[in-house]
This record gives sequence, structure tokens and C-alpha cells, in this order.
Amino acid sequence: MLEPPASAVLVEAFANTVDVEEASDEIATPADLSGWLRGRGLLDTAGEIHADDHARYVALRAGIREELGAHVGDTPDPRLLAAADRVLAEHPMLVTTRGHLTPTPGLPPERGPLTALAIAWSELVITGNAPRLKRCAEHTCGWVFWDVSKNRSRRWCSMKVCGNRNKSRSYASRQRQTS
Repeated sequence: MLEPPASAVLVEAFANTVDVEEASDEIATPADLSGWLRGRGLLDTAGEIHADDHARYVALRAGIREELGAHVGDTPDPRLLAAADRVLAEHPMLVTTRGHLTPTPGLPPERGPLTALAIAWSELVITGNAPRLKRCAEHTCGWVFWDVSKNRSRRWCSMKVCGNRNKSRSYASRQRQTS
């Protein structure tokens, strides 16, 4: 089984801060986001995220989720992708001689966690691992998962739940058409 790299674990956790089924959002407010980042060691205990930076995190998350949906055949919203790209452009990175991405020196401390997320996403894209991270094709779920299948063809977070829902609907639809 292919273990996800640390960058995928971080991006997956970030993308899953929104739960479509439960209609909940772990980072709905700047305070929620600050707590989430502290819980992952990305923000020091004294740090706080302000409303303008919170909007950047939400835009980045929306764009990443759109891209992950494209990995299972959904058509991404170009406006959400463009907004996420603008956020990424605000967080320039350097490539070290060993090929590691690092934040640009002089970055304000409050931008550090967002840059860490941008670096994690960029590493997935650069290494070709981004297509293994997917948003469940079952739109009532939308959970982000790491595809461990050999040929990268998994579409649902769980075949037993979401895959079964999808296949049952398809079967029922075919039955209605033949009746």
C-alpha cells in the first residue's frame, strides 16, 4: 500500500476541514482556523489569523478541493481555481540546491502557515503525486482521500458507502428507463 507523503497528509486534512455531509466547517472563523493551525504545529500559541488572511485560506481550500474533484472527473469551477492561484502567487517559494521548497525569507509570521500549505500542495504537484489525492466522486460526501489503488483509478472515499450509493442510483435509473 502506498503511504501518503507528509505533504499529502497536510493537504488532505486541510481540504477535509469542510464536511459536505455534515454541513460543517472546522475553519469557519479566523479563531477556528487559528486553532486548527495550532493543532498541526503550523501556528505558534501567540499567533492569530485575521479576517483578510482567513479569506485567503478559504479560497485556497476551495481551489484545492475543486482541483481534487477534477481528479475524479468533475469539471472544476475556473473562478475558484483562479482565486486559489492568486493566493498561491502571494506566497513565493524558493527551491534549495537539494530541490526542497522553502518560504521566501522575510515572510511575515502570520503568512507562514499559509505558505506551508502552499508548499505542501506545490510538492504534490511537482512530484506528480497530486492526482492520488482526490475528492470523493459522491457529491453528497465530497471527502478528500489518498488513492492507494495501483492504477490510481479509485473514485470514492469508500466503496462500501459512497461507491455503493452511486452504483445503486445508477442501477435504479437503468431500471426506470427499461420499465
